[in-house]
This record gives sequence, C-alpha cells and structure tokens, in this order.
Amino acid sequence: MAPPTARTPIPDEKSAAPRAWAVRLVTVGIVLAALNLRPAITSLGALLEEVRDGLGMSGSLAGLLTSVPPLCFAVFGVMAPRLARRFGASAVVCAGMAAIAAGLIIRPYTGGTVGFLAASALALMGIAVSNVLMPVIVKRWFPDRVGSMTGLYSMALALGTSLAAAATVPMTDALGGDWQSGLAVWAALAVAAVLPWIPLVRVKGAGPAEPARSAAGADDGLRITRSRTAWALAVFFGLQATAAYITMGWMAQIFRDAGVSASTAGVLLAVTMAMGVPLAFVIPRVAARLPSQGPIVVVLGACGLAGYAGLYFAPSSGAWAWAILLGISNCAFPLALTMVGMRARTGAGVAKLSAFAQSTGYLISIPGPLLVGVLYQHSGGWGVPIALMAALMVPQIVVGVLAGRNRTVEDEAATGAPAS
Repeated sequence: MAPPTARTPIPDEKSAAPRAWAVRLVTVGIVLAALNLRPAITSLGALLEEVRDGLGMSGSLAGLLTSVPPLCFAVFGVMAPRLARRFGASAVVCAGMAAIAAGLIIRPYTGGTVGFLAASALALMGIAVSNVLMPVIVKRWFPDRVGSMTGLYSMALALGTSLAAAATVPMTDALGGDWQSGLAVWAALAVAAVLPWIPLVRVKGAGPAEPARSAAGADDGLRITRSRTAWALAVFFGLQATAAYITMGWMAQIFRDAGVSASTAGVLLAVTMAMGVPLAFVIPRVAARLPSQGPIVVVLGACGLAGYAGLYFAPSSGAWAWAILLGISNCAFPLALTMVGMRARTGAGVAKLSAFAQSTGYLISIPGPLLVGVLYQHSGGWGVPIALMAALMVPQIVVGVLAGRNRTVEDEAATGAPAS
C-alpha cells in the first residue's frame, strides 16, 4: 500500500475525529511546554542570593552558574534531532518535560553545590531538547500556520519567563520564606506539561503533514553546514541571545548605578521582559507573510541601537523609553524561531537547522554577559560595556538580513552554496 501524500483525500469521519483531537492536544502541549522553557532559569535568578547562602556557594561559582544555561542548551541541543528520529519528536518532548520536572524537584534538596548543579543540568537538558524540537513540531503539525503557532509558542515562553521572575519571591514568602520550596514549586508546572504529550507518544506519525519515518529518511545527506543561510541564522541566533542574556543580567544594575531605585530598576527590567508577551505573538505572524524577514530585523536592530544610545547618554531620565525599546529589540528571539521554520522545507530540515542554529548560537552567547561584567569592573563604569552592546547589534542586523532571505537550507546544501 502506498504511503499517504499531501494530496491524499480527506479521511472519513471516523479517522478524522482522532486527528482533530490530536491537533487540539498538541496545541495545548506546545503552550504548556513553552511555559516551562525558562522558569528553571529565572526562578533561580530571583533567589540566587538565598541559594548562595544556603549552599555556601562562592561568588565566582555563582557567576559560573549563570553561564550554565546557554552551555547546556548548546551541548544537549545537538542531541535532539537524533533522539527525535529514533523515538519521535513527541516522545522526546515528553521526556524533556519529565526531565525538567525531576530536575526542579530534586535540585533544592541535594544539600550541596555539586548536586544542585547536576540537578540543574538535568532540567536544562530537558529544556535544550525541547527548545530545538518545538519548531519541528510546529512545522509538522501546522505547516500552513508556522507564523501563528510560533507566535503562540513564543508568547507562552515569554509569559513563563516573566511569570517565574515576578512570582518566585512572593511565592517563597507565602511558603514561609524557604528558598527550597520556592524553587521546587515550579516542578508542578512541568508535571502538568508532561500530561498532554503522553497520548501523543502513541501517535505513529510526526504530524498530519509528514510521517515520522519519511522525516527521518529525508534527513539523509542533508549537510547543514554547507548552507550559508544556516550559518547566518546561527550567528543571528547567537547575537540576539547575547543581547538578551546581557539585558537580563545587567540592565537593572545599569539603571541602579544611574541613580534609579532598586525597586524601580526591577520594574523596568520586568517591563523589558513583558514586551515579549504581545510582540512574540505578533512578530512571527507578520514575518511568515513576508518573503524576506530582513525589514523586521532592521527595525528590531534600530530599536536596540536607540535603546543602547539612551542608556549611554541619559540612562535615568529616559529609563522607561529605553526599557521599552530594548524589550522590542529582544523580540529578535521569536523572529529567529520563525525563520528556522521558514528556511527549511521538511520537518527533518527544520530539525537539523533548529539544532545547528540554537546550539551554535548558544555557544556564541556564552562569553557576552561575562565580558560585560569584566569590562564594567575594569573600566569603572558602563560606557565601554554599553558601547560593546551597541557594536554587537550591527553584525546582528547584517546576519539577520542574510538569514531572512527567501531560500531554503536544502537547496543550498545540495549545491554547496546559495544562489546569489
């Protein structure tokens, strides 16, 4: 019997009902998974001082801890396509959510720094493989709605990021001030995210658009490193991640050093992060309708340059405007995810491109926040670090325009070089 194709007639009502049910379930699964892709990081940031005191962690080790997430994303993310080909993308995401839940519930109670780091790495491994496979699942289940579904997923991710940053301390206080309970409570959200993926593991196809076996076979011979677009997208992903981690790690301190109160600086950072909630839904929808995403890259980059200029010349007097502009600029992340889904034709191509772009990109992003801290310490102010942030925005715009051109990595990899 011949395998089904894109032109296979619509199945009868008996077979169509489970498919509609599965599509609704995978939508819920995508949203819940996205909500869990950052709380392990931002909840720790909110309680880092308490964790340091509780574990007797040195300042240098605590600084290293803040660089562990992008390192884990880079190392474990490359495993995702191979795992998906063997077990199926839904099964890997299900296991990823379970790993997040296990890591979050274990790490506060390990009793030592080594155990805390190991449990954190377990959670981050689950996040890493899910990071890579979310665009793959969107491409396979919703091939005609890549923009809108990427927007929904990105909005949920931004919401989870902001929620964990804002709610961890109040929840810890409500639980009696115990930092261990304040961190462990986020495991409940990860457990909830496991549930919708369990029935999907039994679905043989990767999605209505592309069966799992054909997706795995299509991967044969695709050499992603031969594609200039893949390299451009990887560098774009890395530079936008660098900007985002620098913003999350240092922006509040920039405002505080400029004379803004600690509470107001925290609110300004929350505003920057919250900008991603509505824009992460809008930008992918707009990007998916354009043949080239270069204009959006330029607009976001211009907002970033304006925000850094404001931080340099008038950090306190225009603080709200700079926070909003940098929040808009940080929405390069959902744009990058959208381009991952658009720059490959097949689910297998998306899997390889997603793994390559994210793993390479996160490796690129690791030195940025550390370098900013070193420059701040040795220059005695924020002028040089802010100049570095602005300078990095220029190549981000350039490679983003290159990555946004209307072409696919399959075509480029087949010829060894893209058409000019």
